[in-house]
Amino acid sequence: QDAIATSCLACFDYTNALADVVVGYMGAPLEGTTRMDEAYQTLTIRNARGASMVTAAEDAGRLNIGHVAGGTGSHEKIAMATVLADSIVLGMTGGEVKKEGMPRLIGEVMAFIISNVGPKGINFARYSIDYHLLRNYLHVLDEWGDERADSSLPKYATEIVQKYLSTDDKLVELKETIRSRSR
Repeated sequence: QDAIATSCLACFDYTNALADVVVGYMGAPLEGTTRMDEAYQTLTIRNARGASMVTAAEDAGRLNIGHVAGGTGSHEKIAMATVLADSIVLGMTGGEVKKEGMPRLIGEVMAFIISNVGPKGINFARYSIDYHLLRNYLHVLDEWGDERADSSLPKYATEIVQKYLSTDDKLVELKETIRSRSR
């Protein structure tokens, strides 16, 4: 928990929604390399200004556009499993916040398993976005209560949280546990 700023836990702009163009590794294929500085990046163009910036970069020879990113595998169950195992969430619900991460070898094994059987490409990005939105929603609920938590979420985040609340009893249980501890 010490590694994450409190302001980050109250942020729902994980996708940089106000940017004209967003560049990042989320959802991009590694395709033969494990080095992020040599891999494709995902490019999200949000408006005409962003499109003109991308065109200018292409025309100047500074940007090469690859194929449209795709994805495979379900992301919802692994997002909820990550929320349930998250130290910050455990702390909000009466569990013990872990001071240290898992041993490096176990982390590498987990990363190998997740990268081979978990969601890939855009669906990995969906997993990460959902996980962070759900964790941050629970944090805001814990810190500020129902009314302010609900009013702080942008529409897209509210839709994602509501989807999980309507389909996953474990998120409902976490929410109720946090609400009962806050009273």
